Amino acid sequence: IASFKFGGVQVSGVEFRTAMGLRSTNFTVSYKNGIFTFITYGYGHGVGLSQYGANTMAKEGYSYIDILKHYYQGTEIDSV
Repeated sequence: IASFKFGGVQVSGVEFRTAMGLRSTNFTVSYKNGIFTFITYGYGHGVGLSQYGANTMAKEGYSYIDILKHYYQGTEIDSV
């Protein structure tokens, strides 16, 4: 979540994450029977790439293209 309107106020994902004590800005929210439920995905800044995981993959011999394709599935990498 980069940002959204909450009660008519524009809130950044980082501000909301901090205020709610969430692990990540990558989350979903549902509301049922008066209860909000947040499910977070990963940790950190919400870009979807784990520095530790990417570093481990690199040490195992994966190329930067392999690593990017792993974390950003469905992305095509091409020369410009």
